Amino acid sequence: MTSIREIVGQTLETGYLPLEAEDQLRRLLQQTKYGWEDLNAFIKLQQAAMEGQIRQESREADELHYLLVNS
Repeated sequence: MTSIREIVGQTLETGYLPLEAEDQLRRLLQQTKYGWEDLNAFIKLQQAAMEGQIRQESREADELHYLLVNS
């Protein structure tokens, strides 16, 4: 099983968080025990998202849906 740190590392490296990785992160956070390293990695990911350093596929899909519905 992939760890939270591995998903975060790949996301920070590519600058992109696909839906599959976001879903996997959600499952890992809800269903597994994780250590401080994983928690710190997740916090770094949240900070990067808030600062616009990564793109999230889920947000892009939401924005596209909004544009299509409101045009």
